[in-house]
Amino acid sequence: MSKSKLTQTVALINLGIANGQQIGALLYISQNNHVVADLAFGSAGNGNPMAPDALSLWMSAGKPLTAAAILQLQEAGKLSVDDPVVRFIPGFAEHGKESITLRHLLTHTAPLRQGDLVPPQPWDDTIKALCRVRMEPGWVPGKKAAYHVGGTWYLLGEVVRRASGLPLGDYLREKIFHPLGMSHSFLGLDAEALKQNLDKLVLIYQTEKPPPSPHRIWSRPEILAQPRPGSNCLGPAAELGRFYEALLDGGRGILKPETVELMTRRHREGMMDHTFRHVLDTGLGVILNSNRYGAETVPYGYGRFASEETFGHCGNQCSAAFADPQHKLVVVLIYNGMPGEAAHQTRAREALSAIYLDLGLATLT
Repeated sequence: MSKSKLTQTVALINLGIANGQQIGALLYISQNNHVVADLAFGSAGNGNPMAPDALSLWMSAGKPLTAAAILQLQEAGKLSVDDPVVRFIPGFAEHGKESITLRHLLTHTAPLRQGDLVPPQPWDDTIKALCRVRMEPGWVPGKKAAYHVGGTWYLLGEVVRRASGLPLGDYLREKIFHPLGMSHSFLGLDAEALKQNLDKLVLIYQTEKPPPSPHRIWSRPEILAQPRPGSNCLGPAAELGRFYEALLDGGRGILKPETVELMTRRHREGMMDHTFRHVLDTGLGVILNSNRYGAETVPYGYGRFASEETFGHCGNQCSAAFADPQHKLVVVLIYNGMPGEAAHQTRAREALSAIYLDLGLATLT
C-alpha cells in the first residue's frame, strides 16, 4: 500500500516531522500475513534519509523477545515460569528475595524497581548488583504491580544464559531471529556489527525543545553496544513485525500455539501500575490492550480501535509494536524523536488510531 492509501496516518507522521517532534519515522503494517506498508519518513539522522531497512532502537518494544526466549525454554523443559529466580541465580536470595519467580518478573509484579537504578556496567557486574538490590518495603511479590524499565530484564536474560548455555544475544539470534528471517536484528551492536551497519543506523533525537539534538544516551555508540534486554534490541521495523506475525500464526517457527496463548493471556488484570499510575493488564512479557481502563489516558497503548485481545509492547517515547488477533493485524511504528511523555502519548495514540481508520477497520461516530 502506498502512502496515498494511508492518508490520515501519513499526514500525522509528516506533521510530527514538520513540528519537530521527530525528524523521521518507520511504519510497518501487515494484515492476514500480507504486507500492507513498509514505509520510511524523513531523516535517520547525520544527514541520512530514513529507509525501510534502517536499524532503529526498539527500546522496550524489544522486551517480548526475551519473554519468548523464556517460554521456549519452558517448552524444552529447562524451566517453568513459576520457578523462583534463585533456582538459576542463587545469589539473588540476598535480602530475602527467595520467593520472587520468573512470572513476577514477566508481569512486573516483583518489588524490584530499585534495580532500574543500577548503573551501566559489564553484564556479570550488573547481575551481581541486581542480586544486592533490596525489595521495596510493604510489597508482597505478585500482589502489587509497577513497570520495571530494565533491571529485571537483565535477570531474565541471565536465566536464559544459565538455562541454555548461551548469552542472551546469541540465544535470540539462533532461536528467534534466524528462524524468523530477522537477519538484521540485534541485541546490542558490538564494534564489528556497528561498523558494518553504521550507514543504516537510526539516531534517536531529543525533541522536547528545538532544535532537535542527538539523544545524550541513546545516540552513543558505547550504549548501543551493550546488550540491554529491556531496551537495546534494534533492527528494521519490518523484522520486528515478523515476530508478531509469527505469534499471530500460532508461534510459527518459534513457539507452540498453546505457548502463544499462555504468553498473551491476562495474567495480571485490573491492577494499578505504580510506575505508570494507571491500571494496566499484562500477559507474560507483553502488555495487553488496556483501553477498558481509559482509552484516552492509558499510557503506551495501541490506539482507540485496537481489539480487546491486542497484545504487544511499546518503547520509551519512540515505538509501538503489536498484534491485533481480531483483525489479523500487525503494526510497528517507530519515531526517532523523543518529545516528552505527554507529546508522545498524544502523537502515538492519534497515529495508531488513524491506521485503523485508513484501513477501514474503524469509523468515527
